[in-house]
Amino acid sequence: MAKSKLKIPKICEQCGKPFEAKTVATRFCSPYCVDKSGRAKRRRAKEAIEKQTLLEESINKIAEIQTRPFISVSEATVLFGISKDTIRRLIKAGKIPAYNLGQRLTRVSRVHIEAMFTAVDLPEAPDEKPVRMQYDKSECYNIAEVSEKFGISPSTVNKTIRKYSIPRRQVGKYVYVPKEQIEELFSKK
Repeated sequence: MAKSKLKIPKICEQCGKPFEAKTVATRFCSPYCVDKSGRAKRRRAKEAIEKQTLLEESINKIAEIQTRPFISVSEATVLFGISKDTIRRLIKAGKIPAYNLGQRLTRVSRVHIEAMFTAVDLPEAPDEKPVRMQYDKSECYNIAEVSEKFGISPSTVNKTIRKYSIPRRQVGKYVYVPKEQIEELFSKK
């Protein structure tokens, strides 16, 4: 097979240095970068597996913790995602009942912590779609007309329209806004 004389300028995916490739499929500038990339790929795969096993272990641990009425401070940090210092501060302030059973054996009431850190219900997004502007051109000003009528620069008019969420419609190169809303807005100023 004949060797190609074609030189394709590329950038190495590992080190980021530019090089001239002899084939379209070449991704790295040297065997060193190929090896380094392979090691990084294997390391990422190993980390993903370790992360997955840790997650599975945590799920089992959390399920077991949720059945007990009293838990340790470190278990509370895992279960509720708050720091040990915060839990200790709440214990000291008397907001969470705790029992000290010995050195490093402080137990807190899971029920009381759950009551303090309840889930917040987020409002659902409305299913309504924004209503399209249904004004006739005779009921609207274009930006230049608003600028002339009220003696304001066109850029200020555009900023004000965006600021107060006034509906606008572009027809060709003109942007139209409703007369009633513009007059109400600029007559105040």
